[in-house]
Amino acid sequence: MAEQTSKQLPAHRVELGTGAPFHPRLGDLALDLAKGGKIGVVVELPSDSAKSYRLRLPGGGGDWRARADGTTLRPVAVPITHVTPQRRDVVYDARAQQAALPVAVHHEDGGTSESLLILTPAHVELYHLQLEQLIERREKAREHGQ
Repeated sequence: MAEQTSKQLPAHRVELGTGAPFHPRLGDLALDLAKGGKIGVVVELPSDSAKSYRLRLPGGGGDWRARADGTTLRPVAVPITHVTPQRRDVVYDARAQQAALPVAVHHEDGGTSESLLILTPAHVELYHLQLEQLIERREKAREHGQ
């Protein structure tokens, strides 16, 4: 799921066989560098009877094989739909002069992962003003029955 998705390496300027091998599971999406970055669903794993991964286009159709060692495969990141703040305290690092706001990152497949929104002092001041304006607008809308 999304929690296990690592950052996708770009297909350009990457030599085949470089980087850590990716060993996908059945049903995972994988990017195959040997096929010019084509993305497929893993439909068969290497085994005694199959000496390679078998992938299929996500909508169905053309199957192909990928090396059993996983060196030409890369994970495909699940798209992010939105990010929400978590109900946890914001942390301020005086040495770095940054605030860290814990957030939940929501993915298209329904999974979530945790991250931090890093804010500089200028960001904090800007968002302070913008949030004050939003609170005022909400209060006015409530007064007018909206």
